[in-house]
Amino acid sequence: MRLRIDTNKDGSKNYYVLESFRTDNKKTTTRIVKKLGSHAQLLAEHDDPEAWAREVVAEMNRQANEGKRKIMVPFSESEIIKKGNDRLFDGGYLFLQKLFHQLRLDYICKKISADYGNEFNLAEILGHLVYSRILNPASKLATYEYVQSFLEKPTYSLADVYRALEIIGTEKDRFQTDLYKFSKKLGKRNDRILYYDCTNYYFEIEQESGLRQYGPSKEHRPNPIVEMGLFMDGDGIPLAFCIHSGNTNEQITLKPLENRILTDFNHSKFIVCTDAGLSSTANRKFNNVGERAFITTQSIKKMKNFQKDWALSGKDWMLAGSDKSYDLDTILASEELSQKYHQSTFYKEEWFNEDGIEQKFIVTFSLKYRNYQRKIREEQLARAQKALSSADRIDRKKQTDYKRFITKVAVTGEGEIAEKTVYGIDEKKIREEERYDGFYAVATNLDDAAEKIIKINQRRWEIEECFRIMKHEFSARPVYLRKDVRIEAHFTVCFLALVIFRYLEKKLKHQFTCEEITNGLRKMKYLKIKDTGYTPAYTRNDFTDALHEAFGFRTDYEIMQKAVMRKIIAATKSM
Repeated sequence: MRLRIDTNKDGSKNYYVLESFRTDNKKTTTRIVKKLGSHAQLLAEHDDPEAWAREVVAEMNRQANEGKRKIMVPFSESEIIKKGNDRLFDGGYLFLQKLFHQLRLDYICKKISADYGNEFNLAEILGHLVYSRILNPASKLATYEYVQSFLEKPTYSLADVYRALEIIGTEKDRFQTDLYKFSKKLGKRNDRILYYDCTNYYFEIEQESGLRQYGPSKEHRPNPIVEMGLFMDGDGIPLAFCIHSGNTNEQITLKPLENRILTDFNHSKFIVCTDAGLSSTANRKFNNVGERAFITTQSIKKMKNFQKDWALSGKDWMLAGSDKSYDLDTILASEELSQKYHQSTFYKEEWFNEDGIEQKFIVTFSLKYRNYQRKIREEQLARAQKALSSADRIDRKKQTDYKRFITKVAVTGEGEIAEKTVYGIDEKKIREEERYDGFYAVATNLDDAAEKIIKINQRRWEIEECFRIMKHEFSARPVYLRKDVRIEAHFTVCFLALVIFRYLEKKLKHQFTCEEITNGLRKMKYLKIKDTGYTPAYTRNDFTDALHEAFGFRTDYEIMQKAVMRKIIAATKSM
């Protein structure tokens, strides 16, 4: 800002504070920030009006440099806003962009681009795809349209997006390997424990091709699917993933991806924790060598009879922090003891040589868990009783379907063919299931304390949450892409979005839920003030305060000049 002194024809003078600025169409001009008054008016209050005016300008410049000055923006009641001018911008992506660069994904893109010689900015495209997957998950076309609302306009075309997908899909393994390497520079990763699980994603088509194949859908949809295997570390941050055709047996997906971790990631000392569906003998033996180990859910129903008798016996149960042995039969027979130990988890452990592997079986029992299972069964039995009146759909059973409790008899007591089928409740099935209520088991080759093994296994819920976030918050399904390489690119983007989101949760000290974070970021919009800057168009709250504190910059001032916003944007692109 500078002082301007206008001299009139009669010799009188007027003092103004002028500011140079760049208009939205990139032209440089000036505007009057403040009129200080005429020389005659100021002379009545100041011995030297010009010297005083220069001190005022100097003070205003000092306040401007410190970001403390008040900005006056002239608006006109009679001036209509220009057609086609964008006024509202999304800015929640800035915090995601900071993590994108801290994880060096821009550098990884730069190295990959050097190999392909592409002219478009791969890092910009990948970044926008990742941010949009969190903020506004949609098709690639809708995503391209959405990023036009970012504070920075994209420099690429829609055709460049599809070209970039080819590279991202082809280099998916390289992205994972390099990301793991750079992520460790942000802080030590809890990669001594790795959790593995599989899920599938459906397509809105009927014809199989490539990766899109019919298989056992977790949503029970009659659509082709692809299967994703995911490794997660002990802090809930994804480590690596793989994509297989929908008809692939999930048990054979673990070893190839784990081999990649052993070789490409140069990581060989870890415990693999899986659920029962992935705990094949081959997978257990694979992690029974070197410095690897396994912890896996063990089905009590599938144990050998002598193991099952041991597991379900009421004797020799323990509680964490106690050397005393408990008898479950005594506790369950007493209403007072049942109430006392309602919240407790009992356990017992024993080593067995199973399929040539020395394994420790740990069985837990919880009254609270038993009551929960029985409540679920009661609800299912009520539905089964109701279904007896509509026998046309009774035969369609699934493993956890209430219809499993319905039995039918199609012959007479003498073994003759009956005139009609008689349906009823399978009491034997109910009694058999009740035997296992409250019990849960894991198998491991570790010699660690049972409490520690149980605690590690209990965190498997976080990998289920990873899948839930991708499917629901990030809308990773249904998938509309057809080419296999682009399908792999789509899931690479989802994987990277999940990694960044998990680091964001960590940076926010896990104070907010997934929904609070995504909704909070989506609401962070900014109104552009003509030729001046931006003003926040969102509600400041505990989430926005925590976000700004975690990242070390603020975007919630009443107004931010364009130069200030440019500095913030530049800061989000640095490490």
